[in-house]
Amino acid sequence: MGFGQGVSGINAAAANLDVIGNNIANSNTVGYKASTAQFADVYAGTKIGLGTTVNSVVQSFTQGNIQATNRSLDVAITNGSGFFRLVGTDGSVHFSRNGQFARTDDGRIVNAQGLQLTGFPPAVAGGGALPQPLVVSSAQMPPKPTGNIKVGYNLDSRSSVPATAFSSTAADPTTTPPTPAALPTSDMYSYSNSMTVYDSLGNSQQLVAYFGKSSGGPTVPGGTDWTMNVTDAAGNVMGGSPVTLAFDSNGKLMSTNPATITLTKTMTNGASNLSMKLDLAGTTQFGSDNDVMSPSQDGYASGALLGFAIESDGTVRASYSNEQTQVLGQVVLASFGNPEGLKPEGGNTWAATGASGQAIVGAPGGARGQLLSSAVEASNVDLSGELVNLIVAQRNYQANAKTIETQNQVMNSLMNM
Repeated sequence: MGFGQGVSGINAAAANLDVIGNNIANSNTVGYKASTAQFADVYAGTKIGLGTTVNSVVQSFTQGNIQATNRSLDVAITNGSGFFRLVGTDGSVHFSRNGQFARTDDGRIVNAQGLQLTGFPPAVAGGGALPQPLVVSSAQMPPKPTGNIKVGYNLDSRSSVPATAFSSTAADPTTTPPTPAALPTSDMYSYSNSMTVYDSLGNSQQLVAYFGKSSGGPTVPGGTDWTMNVTDAAGNVMGGSPVTLAFDSNGKLMSTNPATITLTKTMTNGASNLSMKLDLAGTTQFGSDNDVMSPSQDGYASGALLGFAIESDGTVRASYSNEQTQVLGQVVLASFGNPEGLKPEGGNTWAATGASGQAIVGAPGGARGQLLSSAVEASNVDLSGELVNLIVAQRNYQANAKTIETQNQVMNSLMNM
């Protein structure tokens, strides 16, 4: 028996203790993957082996437990083998399962080492572009002028024809004294309703729709016509108004004149002139109270950033003070043909190698997994199992040391003969 076998066994046992100790040290490290030392016997043309060697150290990429947090920038990958794709300021690419991110003052999403989370820009969310660092800008969302209005009404069929023809005149400040506005009076219409729209500068503009039964012959035989006049808050009649609404005898809106309703207004506050299409689908004339049903319009004022969230499909959606949301991008995940071939770089990151294969990058979903906000993936270290492994490795170390001690006693006996 030689000393070599015992020495190799001590070295292997020490390496195993190092691996086990590293696992135990990282049992609370988010996204850490436990490692296992693999050994191989050593022969050199003899039937008696020369000991053992550490063949490789392999990481297990099984998923760790998902733990809830109270941070929206904590993100866990669930039910999949994907990795977050991160880039350094030097352009280097890294991969991680640790979803503990922070937002910098310039809006970049980074990990603790300053590596930037990447994703698809909003214009190509879902793929079709090279991933780039995601940015959640603090800039205000620009306003959007109203271009489409959709609203349905029920006009009370029991209403009478207005006693006085509709009339509205805006105030004229150029006269001396200024001429006050001559707004419609209640005997000029049967029902009125207002709604808010927005100009190109984000200023709210109030519109008022006035409805009155028509006294002339109906457009639809046996039916009823109504006239709709639309003004602004000052009493200016909107371009495209008045509009004739033709109902049949069942109270169903059959047509409007004009068929396509476009309300226009010349703006004097520096904003672009308003031009809005009005859709009255769903408007009825039944024998019940006048009412408005689900009015909507597609304009909004400017808004300040209130917060953002990362959804399960990676969509980064920001919310603003104008009650609007906006997609700012989509987090990507990377997968590998052989994750065990990845090179550990520290800081909860890995680098691709020839053994791992190239990263396959795409939106979350499928084998890559989905994202869960306000949660992190805990280390997959089985602490109880590692403590048992620690005892076994310690005994292996002691046993190999004993073989060296025994060989030393044999050598001493030979020397004393």
